[in-house]
Amino acid sequence: MNTKDIFLALLVVLIWGVNFSFIKVGLQELPPILFSALRFAVVALPAVLFIPFPKTSKWNVIGVGMFLGVFKFGLLFIAMKSDASAGLSSLILQAQVFFTIVLSVLFLKEHIAKVQIAGIGIAVIGFSFYMFNAGGNITVLGLMLILSAAFFWAIANVMMKRMQGVNLFHFIIWVSLIPPLPLLALSLLMETSNPVEVLLSTSMKTWGALAYVSYISTLLAFALWGALLKNYSAASVTPFALLIPVVGMLTSNIMLNESLETSEIVGALMIMSGLVICVLGKRLLALLVAPSLQKNLG
Repeated sequence: MNTKDIFLALLVVLIWGVNFSFIKVGLQELPPILFSALRFAVVALPAVLFIPFPKTSKWNVIGVGMFLGVFKFGLLFIAMKSDASAGLSSLILQAQVFFTIVLSVLFLKEHIAKVQIAGIGIAVIGFSFYMFNAGGNITVLGLMLILSAAFFWAIANVMMKRMQGVNLFHFIIWVSLIPPLPLLALSLLMETSNPVEVLLSTSMKTWGALAYVSYISTLLAFALWGALLKNYSAASVTPFALLIPVVGMLTSNIMLNESLETSEIVGALMIMSGLVICVLGKRLLALLVAPSLQKNLG
């Protein structure tokens, strides 16, 4: 990758890492499901009037819209309302990497390397730190909600992996048209019977957070990420995503004054180690291990 594109990849990492803190800011005034509905409505409208429908089945758009938009983000926002900090949310959501690997093996018949199995095992131990030592930064309920969100994200990932030659930016615009109505219905049922009143009482700070989450984190960042994936191999681009939870935890400390307890730091380090091994394990083996042993671990 040239210097310009490395900078763009790091910009996307920064945008997506900071995104979790902006979500937390928005959730201070908006109910989580309503916030999620607004996020996708702002992305989709009026963009769908000008963006052509992606070259894929409508069922792919509907499916990804439900799994990614309704289930993943709905559960994530609910967890972040009061059961998980922004920093830990950015980290634990990366369980989608492990779920995507497992689902790809089961449904796409992809091969899983032994080194990836080792990475998943290390990460599972890391997740257990939050299961058995739940504290002020995350509850057991929050952990379960975010892991569920990660699982639904992985389903959407597998669906998108099966698509060929689809413009990712166009696809995200049309996918964003699916979640608002189901999420609004759930919000009316579970959160508030008068969303208009809630919106009228919302401060400019929250509207700014919504604008960031919608336009910058979704439209701009996905457009840049899609362009990078179009010009470079996934193996060159996706490792940058490992930096997202690092940025997420650092910025949540700066913006929200969040800090991690000792057990949470240990868990975070194990999860990050598992992520690095899963994504970069084969390349690390190529540098550190003899070719004969690499074959046994592949």
